[in-house]
Amino acid sequence: MTKVALVIMDGAGYDSVVSECGYLEGAVTLGQARRWKMHTATPSLSGPMYETIHTGLWPHEHGIVSNEAVRRSSSSNIFSLARAAGKTTGAVAQEYFHRLYIDEAWDQLRSVEHQDENAHIQFARFYSMEGYGPINAVAPAEIDLCAQTTLLMERHAPDYMLLHTCSADTLGHTYGGDSKEYRRQIWHIDNALSRAIPVWRKLGYDIIVTADHGMTADHWHGGTTAAATEIPFYLFSDAVAPAETEELSQLRIAASILALLGIKVPEGMREAFITPKK
Repeated sequence: MTKVALVIMDGAGYDSVVSECGYLEGAVTLGQARRWKMHTATPSLSGPMYETIHTGLWPHEHGIVSNEAVRRSSSSNIFSLARAAGKTTGAVAQEYFHRLYIDEAWDQLRSVEHQDENAHIQFARFYSMEGYGPINAVAPAEIDLCAQTTLLMERHAPDYMLLHTCSADTLGHTYGGDSKEYRRQIWHIDNALSRAIPVWRKLGYDIIVTADHGMTADHWHGGTTAAATEIPFYLFSDAVAPAETEELSQLRIAASILALLGIKVPEGMREAFITPKK
């Protein structure tokens, strides 16, 4: 059965990714990947979008409607459904994912390394970004995040693996979504993925690269503008999918990942737009 790795480039808007991500766009040109424009739910904020990506529900439905409201997920999600189906899960991600999907309090001195085979996320490396701001970016190096992801894949072979990087979001809030600093950071993500994705493909993973939301020129997101709500969706897989001219909804990611994993989509979740090739 297919293993799936999801890469979330936090804050990376559609236009900036297409213009800066030479590796991802080259893969599309050569037919190694496909790319669509995708529209987020709203409010286009990180915490609500993490849960929307993993549940297929609008924030008003899953209840996490702001970053200040991030709490333990109470909805069926990719991690919980994968575990119920006997699948293995892993993540390299920011602290919010610990709050959402692990049933224990965040411990600043211990939770950065996590291993619990009974948890919804079994194997993980988390980072906190404590104190981040204009004079303290606290963004892990992209290649280091890819390295941690690779090691978890090689050691535990999770059926579902999440990689979440916050650096583009941090630079966007600091310099704005039309800045050279923001665009350069998106390139740094692409540069790290150019070395990691071929390795992950050899390890047997179908790979999705997308974002939670974009970034406006006002250093912000959360509303309904195209800069905040238009994001890319790349697929490295031979799965059946719509024509690349079709614009997709972020609310259909969860069901699509479950379909690739061979897991039944629960009632109430938006339908998949990807199905495994027969």
